[in-house]
Amino acid sequence: MIDPRGLDRLDISLGQIRRIIRDFELEMERGLSGQKSSLKMIPTYVSRPTGKEIGKFIALDLGGTHFRVLELTLKGAGRALEPKIMKFALAKKHITGSAEMFFGFIADCVKVFLKKYKLESADELDLGFTFSFPVKQAGLAGGSLVCWTKDFNVRGVIGNDVVELLRAALAKKDIRNVKIAALANDTVGTLVAKSYRDRNCDVGVIIGTGTNACYPEARLGGMIINVEWGDFDKLKLTAYDRKLDKKSDNPGRQIMEKAVSGMYLGRIASLVVKDLLGLKPKLKTEDMSAIEGDHSAGLAKTASALKKVGIAKCTSEERRQVKNICETVSGRGARISAACIAAIIKRMDTNLSRRHTVAIDGSVYEKHPTFAKNMKSCLKEIFGSKSNRIKITLAKDGSGRGAAIIAAVAASR
Repeated sequence: MIDPRGLDRLDISLGQIRRIIRDFELEMERGLSGQKSSLKMIPTYVSRPTGKEIGKFIALDLGGTHFRVLELTLKGAGRALEPKIMKFALAKKHITGSAEMFFGFIADCVKVFLKKYKLESADELDLGFTFSFPVKQAGLAGGSLVCWTKDFNVRGVIGNDVVELLRAALAKKDIRNVKIAALANDTVGTLVAKSYRDRNCDVGVIIGTGTNACYPEARLGGMIINVEWGDFDKLKLTAYDRKLDKKSDNPGRQIMEKAVSGMYLGRIASLVVKDLLGLKPKLKTEDMSAIEGDHSAGLAKTASALKKVGIAKCTSEERRQVKNICETVSGRGARISAACIAAIIKRMDTNLSRRHTVAIDGSVYEKHPTFAKNMKSCLKEIFGSKSNRIKITLAKDGSGRGAAIIAAVAASR
């Protein structure tokens, strides 16, 4: 039975934050040293750009059921033209079908893009492939899938090189002028996109449907490390977390992601509301955003949001408590995220002696009314006045632009 005091246990004190930082730093070191760790610490073979890269590049940004193909022209000096973008949607049959169907559909979309922007007969175009799933890379333009996340389960991909699978699909569709120059995930793309213009940018983070982070590792000459922090498992779990984990498609895995990301925040809040109030909503994270942003008299917007998720009638006191629960759940997610960012920065700069820009993309960070504010507040608790040396900035659509810039870095070498 779920402990009725569970809401209190979702609060995270500064002491607990410091323990998360310590444990995260230890897991980073273990991962880099090849020891058993919940942080994969995957070398990406990507370095930050110089900002001088120029040319026209293609990117494929695949991180969820909606993906994008884009063309980006870099002008040097950190300047770029607005990208040309087309968005496509993967159906259930694509993300649970065969590798041939999955990559064949993606190649079809690339072909549609090239035709629309009259690039079918262009000279060879270097393509950066953002593939936002855990991949073990042996080089810049290749990597085998470790496991699927985010409800993807395409047969015949795990253990195989995703670049080779895409390359074969492009060839089958007679796309001959596109060369896959680099493979990266969305977190690396976010970091690279921002650092093209801001040399202080050395942390990339995604907080959306899923969550992850990356940074340049000095021990490896500045190569960007894909932390895969969604799998960090040293958090103190409540009964709600354990129940959600048990019912998930991947029990025992992606523990931090289940406390932080948009895929799971609403599910946790729903479990708490059911336990403490006896209501049974099916909240999504966007519902939490609407509820937490409700400052209307009588919380009318909260009533509307709850009606949408199956709660037709509730008292004003119940609405107030639902809002409090949502604030507690999202606030915990923000503080955990801030603690892990602090751990990464401390690894790079123990005494916080220089400035750092943290580029963050993702719907939770961008659209939730208090998530960003709570993260910044937590960093101030951790670092005090030195926290003003950390600039957290939204890097909207950074992963796609970053993939194109990574292709440019690869081409320049």
